[in-house]
Amino acid sequence: MNVAYLNLSPHNFSINHWCKNFNTYLKGAHNPGADVHNNLIRGICFLFLMIVSFQSNAQTQPAYKFLQDDTVIKKKLYEKALQYNTAAINNLSKENKEDYTKIYNSRFKEIKELLSSSRSLTTVEAHQYLQTIVQKIIDANPELKALELRVVFARDWWPNAYSMGDGTIGVNAGLMIYLANEAELVFTLCHELSHYYLDHSGKSIKKYVETVNSEDFKKELKRLSKQQYRVNEEAEKLSKSLVFDSRKHSRDNEAASDRQAFKFMKNTGYDSRAIISTLQLLDKIDDSSLFKRVNIEQVFNFEEYPFKKKWIQKESAIFSQADENDSPLTTKEKDSLKTHPDCSKRILLLQDSINALGNKGKSFLVNEPYFNQLKKSFITEITEYCFEEKNLSRNLYYSLALLQSGEDIPIAVYSVTRCLNEIYEKQQQHKLGLAIDKEHKNFPEDYNLLLRLLDKIRLDEIAAINVQFCRKYQVQMKNYDGFATEMLKAISFK
Repeated sequence: MNVAYLNLSPHNFSINHWCKNFNTYLKGAHNPGADVHNNLIRGICFLFLMIVSFQSNAQTQPAYKFLQDDTVIKKKLYEKALQYNTAAINNLSKENKEDYTKIYNSRFKEIKELLSSSRSLTTVEAHQYLQTIVQKIIDANPELKALELRVVFARDWWPNAYSMGDGTIGVNAGLMIYLANEAELVFTLCHELSHYYLDHSGKSIKKYVETVNSEDFKKELKRLSKQQYRVNEEAEKLSKSLVFDSRKHSRDNEAASDRQAFKFMKNTGYDSRAIISTLQLLDKIDDSSLFKRVNIEQVFNFEEYPFKKKWIQKESAIFSQADENDSPLTTKEKDSLKTHPDCSKRILLLQDSINALGNKGKSFLVNEPYFNQLKKSFITEITEYCFEEKNLSRNLYYSLALLQSGEDIPIAVYSVTRCLNEIYEKQQQHKLGLAIDKEHKNFPEDYNLLLRLLDKIRLDEIAAINVQFCRKYQVQMKNYDGFATEMLKAISFK
């Protein structure tokens, strides 16, 4: 075994030079007996690179880490939610108590998952900032002081905020990154506070329990049990009409919460015109993107390994559903599929009241620089959380978008390299389907192209792409902690 062949002299060491020599050696281009020694060589090279990395560690740029959550805050939030749920069950009357208990416990299971996991973002500064804004709303509206509240940021990527019905309110990072100012955040909070203040969740639970225990409902179930044909279809229709989700509210409730939110917000000193701008944002948020379209062909096109068009060629059977052009939806139907429907109507209901106030409020009252800093941090938090949750297609998509935007390039490069290695390992284990989404007509076009590539690409092609990607950025990333390890892993897969 000719170790000197690998040219590992400290004076001549170059990751790029080493990579090329290492790959050539493993392929046996100059050593017909190389296959016998592959495993040993991999081990020696891995050890060497670890030594080099360790020696330069004092000068490295650390890999991205989560904003550090405060475990004390999490524990307090969880314990308060548990106390609320226990008291609510203990105070139930005997009538339909079993049904109410099941719903309360089901709701608490969701709340526990949020408050006890890294989904909830409780780093001290961010949490205190959010509580300061919530307190401004409460101080301006004394009727809210009696409410027990637990308001948190969540690392979830989808743009939403929600009230769980027990005082727990979540604001997703995926929504926060799109908001323009504190006033828009305040309207979002006022709207969710209004759902809780007006007890929309409690009323929905009551209606649900009373319906399933009503004589009419029981008669319908009895009729279906005697029916010989289409029982499943009829039962499905019946169940769909009664689906209960503690985070969703009827359209009437949305309008009522908007009206109440306006009453709360106009007392705060914030600009109430943010209600209109927020609703306009929500109306188009499903079709918008914080970044420009990800150009997959450009990012994964290399001189030594050109992009292959076949990776993203569309198959005729990709979507089994009827194409949208073959079955056009009405404006009403399209609106019903949105995450936040009826926004244009909701604006009209409040337009006159907001106009009557004029320009009397401010966009920021707490901390504008920190608001903008938090938005930027949340983009990376979303990306990193997707990786932690093994949602690899989302992680790769956001990493590529971050890279293409020119923001936090070292973090983005590291994240892309690490994700491609993880994708390789998942495909090797035949488990990749569990970690990536499938193409869907409601997804952005560039995300669907990425999903198509991940569905079609072969194991050796993933490794080749990642090695070329690493080489492209290796000089820029030479002092980034963790990158050398991921690059070595990519090379070992090739």
